[in-house]
Amino acid sequence: MMGLKNLNSTHLSSTKITAAQDAIASLESALAEITINLSAADRKKYGSINEQNKLFVNKVHDYHQSQPNLSAPEVDWAEFERDYTSRNHMESMISRLESIITRLNNAKTLHDFDNYQSALVDYSFTTYKAGTSAPGFEDKYKDLKQFFIKNSTSTIPPDNKQKE
Repeated sequence: MMGLKNLNSTHLSSTKITAAQDAIASLESALAEITINLSAADRKKYGSINEQNKLFVNKVHDYHQSQPNLSAPEVDWAEFERDYTSRNHMESMISRLESIITRLNNAKTLHDFDNYQSALVDYSFTTYKAGTSAPGFEDKYKDLKQFFIKNSTSTIPPDNKQKE
């Protein structure tokens, strides 16, 4: 069985890489005033509201919008609204960024796979050439073989052996 090759042969141009890096820098700059580093203890202390509590906050917001006379006067409702709006915008941005991260990780995974398969082909070639005493290949083979678990029948890593 022939191995899969070039699962992802689409590559960003240097112009697009620069544009993406510039967009990330711009995003970091735009969000700098609200990005806060919480310690592990702070994250534990303040936590994150779960889905049930989000529904609760949404219901309180709905009541305040539709029947403000039922709202507690002790709450700063203008600040509540700003927090609510900010939270919704941030949640939307996080969702979009997570989608981008997932797609980047998927593309990177395919590039990693392609690189690894090509490296295995090169290692096989190096092993063959080292066996013919071609100049330079014995040193390369000795340098590369450290990455493989030695077993009695093969120099191919166990997780890459084809099933028979």
